[in-house]
Parts: sequence; structure tokens; C-alpha cells
Amino acid sequence: MPDVMEEIRRSRLVILARGVEKGLLVEAVAALADAGITLFESTFDHTVADPLKDNAEKIAALVAAVGDRVAVGAGTVLDPDEVRAAHDAGASYIISPGTDPDVVAETKRLGMASIPGAMTPSEVMRAWRMGADIVKLFPADDLGYHYIRNLKGPLPHVPLMATGGVNPKTIPEFLSCGILAVGTGVTVMRRDLLERRDIAGIQALASEHVAAVRDFLSRSATA
Repeated sequence: MPDVMEEIRRSRLVILARGVEKGLLVEAVAALADAGITLFESTFDHTVADPLKDNAEKIAALVAAVGDRVAVGAGTVLDPDEVRAAHDAGASYIISPGTDPDVVAETKRLGMASIPGAMTPSEVMRAWRMGADIVKLFPADDLGYHYIRNLKGPLPHVPLMATGGVNPKTIPEFLSCGILAVGTGVTVMRRDLLERRDIAGIQALASEHVAAVRDFLSRSATA
């Protein structure tokens, strides 16, 4: 895979999942790759007995199966131990719901892209000063498009990723606000489709999301 930041700027779309059995996860992410997804976040599940072991095994399996097509990252990373476990398993970027200075520092020390979460201008500025490569706005749908446009006014230099409320209809809206990239799980890795092992259905949803990004970028290029 190319540099992960370069890929985020190019594809603008990260798909994620939590709590999916390893074999099914690998099968589903292979289908995502066939649909054009190049960034996948395997999210730590802190409800299981050993979140580190659980997600490290999934990340390693994904890297082995589709690492030549998909840049695999770790999500809901809450402490440096999880950063190290994800790195050792082959993850190339770290995403968190909030900003923890120890998580950001360890991510950067290990040479991975850092994407901590924030809501307010102060939180965004703090994450950026710590060395974040992108700041994740979460939950973006609760913040709203007007808030994002206002936030980008004084902070146009800070690249932002929106998660929460992302789907093919809202993707153009988020990107038009100045958002660099979007992330979503439930609108692609739907629980009902996973339970039925409907891989074709998951792939079809992924294709709709990829098309929404491509259509927006195409329109923007000709505007």
C-alpha cells in the first residue's frame, strides 16, 4: 500500500467494524477491497476478556489476507499498550474516540499515522499541537454541517475526519464542509448482513459509499 496519509487524501473513506469474528471479518474486508475500499479500521472491542489479543489477531489476519490492497488501522485505541499491540500486528494508523497524549505520542514514536478524536475547537487545537496527522470529529452528525463549516473557518489548516452519521447521502455534505475524509461502520458492515454472512450485500453497500466519494470528487474537479 502507498503511504497511509496519501491514501486517506486520495480515497477519503475509511470503513470500520467492531465485534466481528475473525474469519468472517477477513471475508468481509476482502469483499470491501473488491468494491474499492482501501482503508479499514479494526476496532478494539473492550467488552471482550482480552481486547489486545482479540484485535491484534484480527489485524494480523487482515494484513496477511488483504494488506496488499487495504491499509489496516486500529480503532477505539485507548492506551499505549493497544497502540503497541496494533503496531506489532501490522496496523499502519491509530484512531481514537478522544485525544490521549500518551496514545498520540506512542503512535508517532512507532511511525504510524495518528487520528485522535475531538469535538470542540480547543480539543481540535490540542490534538493538532500534540502531533495528530488528522483530527477525527466525533460524533459528526450531532455536531452538524453548520458547526463544521464554522470550525473550519479559523482552523482551515487542520485536516479533519468525520465519523458518525456517514452514509452515501451525507458523504457529499461532509466533504463539501471541508472534511478531508469520512469513516463509517454500521452503514456498510451491517449487523444483519454479517449475521447472514451476506458478503455480497456488504460489498454492494461499500460500492455505494465509494461511488458517493468519487462522484463528489469528480464534480469538484469540474466545478
